[in-house]
Amino acid sequence: MSILAVTAMSFPEFSPALFELDLGFLGLGKFPIRWYALAYIAGLLIGWRYALALAKRPLLWGGTSPATKDDIDDLLFYATIGTILGGRIGYILFYQLPFNWAYTMEHPLSLLKIWEGGMSFHGGAIGVAVSILLVARLRGLKLLSIGDIAASVIGIGLFFGRAANFINAELFGRHTNSGWGMVFPEGNAGGTPPAYDWTTGNWLYNGNEMPRFPSQIYESVLEGLIPLAIISILVWRFKALTRPGLVTGIFLILYGVGRSIAENFREPDSFVAGLPLDLTMGQLLSAPMWLAGAWLIWSALKKPTVAA
Repeated sequence: MSILAVTAMSFPEFSPALFELDLGFLGLGKFPIRWYALAYIAGLLIGWRYALALAKRPLLWGGTSPATKDDIDDLLFYATIGTILGGRIGYILFYQLPFNWAYTMEHPLSLLKIWEGGMSFHGGAIGVAVSILLVARLRGLKLLSIGDIAASVIGIGLFFGRAANFINAELFGRHTNSGWGMVFPEGNAGGTPPAYDWTTGNWLYNGNEMPRFPSQIYESVLEGLIPLAIISILVWRFKALTRPGLVTGIFLILYGVGRSIAENFREPDSFVAGLPLDLTMGQLLSAPMWLAGAWLIWSALKKPTVAA
């Protein structure tokens, strides 16, 4: 490693997996239970429990809860599907096809290889929005209030997801000379990921790493923890849920701001180029969230609160 890298923080020796299941008796070898998958599961389960807690308190909604336990269960099911399908389809539409067209045409099956990575938060958000619309129509629920439930809990999943990105040593930040710099394993000697050697249980360094911002931690706070904390205060202290659509609008604004700030520290995708005003794709895709959030907040505030 370089002299500069020696002065920086070292990446903690986290394994990408909590443990491995030995499925040799089935002829499948070892199957790692990854932190990333566990983060998704934890985010969904804790978010589900929090959503149930909100739905069980009619006073937060002005006297009548907009959803039952069965409604929340359905929302969890469809939101999970929407997150996975929307995240993958969004990555294909926003990143892979526009900037990797030739490769995709030569390897069309790459569109299906979700296990090799390639998920877009903004695509997942669209997938969740479609899921909310579907649940509201199927069960005869108020769309904006169901959206507010989702917006109240989504910060939990974002916090866990970005923390898992850090443990995976992926989506790290730009190079920096600051004291916050951290040396991440960026691949083996050939530069081919993954950077974790499952045989030896060690991260592989190519010897040329430079300190980078631990931007995954910034994102877990800016995109997940801060929106969750602010919205929770507004919900429990200031009865924000009595104005349908307000919480959803606030989340969209807070996420858009947090993501736009974090993008200044995160390493952009190497194959994404030519965007206007030197914006990153994350910043560009966050712009509609700002607009939609502002409209929802304006619409919610101009209407009277739901009577208690």
